[in-house]
Amino acid sequence: MHITIKAMAIATLLATTSTAALAQMSVRVGGAPMFDNKNIIENAVNSKDHTTLVAAVKAAGLVDALSGPGPFTVFAPTNEAFAALPAGTVDTLLKPENKGMLTKILTAHVISGKYSDADLLAKAEANPKGFTLKTLSGDRLQFTKLGSVLYVVDESGNAAKITISDVNQSNGVIHVVNKVLLPK
Repeated sequence: MHITIKAMAIATLLATTSTAALAQMSVRVGGAPMFDNKNIIENAVNSKDHTTLVAAVKAAGLVDALSGPGPFTVFAPTNEAFAALPAGTVDTLLKPENKGMLTKILTAHVISGKYSDADLLAKAEANPKGFTLKTLSGDRLQFTKLGSVLYVVDESGNAAKITISDVNQSNGVIHVVNKVLLPK
């Protein structure tokens, strides 16, 4: 079988392109690939598990901020997490007159800086009683490791489990959580 230089060059180009494309895709969230060369908003809008979060971010006017350079660490509640809130809560928060409250809740899910799962676990292991980080809202989130699971606890005492970690973005990282974190 005779392989020409041209055929080898094409095969090499295809292999390199496929490898580069795979390297940019870190994980799938809500059925959609998340690309580490896209920002938080560019990726989040494609996740079918985060349509409520995306609608809330738009209603709060935070799209530009979360599209900015960051870096940010976002704890992203799923649609199920929002659905677990008392009936009518999401609809009430999405009303224009409640934009301030919505903004406070959403920014209570964001920390300045990029904290990987390994970073958070290392801090939790070094601090068995937990440790806290300040959010963009000015509130604090406590991180506690129970067994092999890392939990995020809001100021109201609600514990959220990180269900998907290290969804890398061009401007930070997303960790998917199963609860909405509520500031006091």
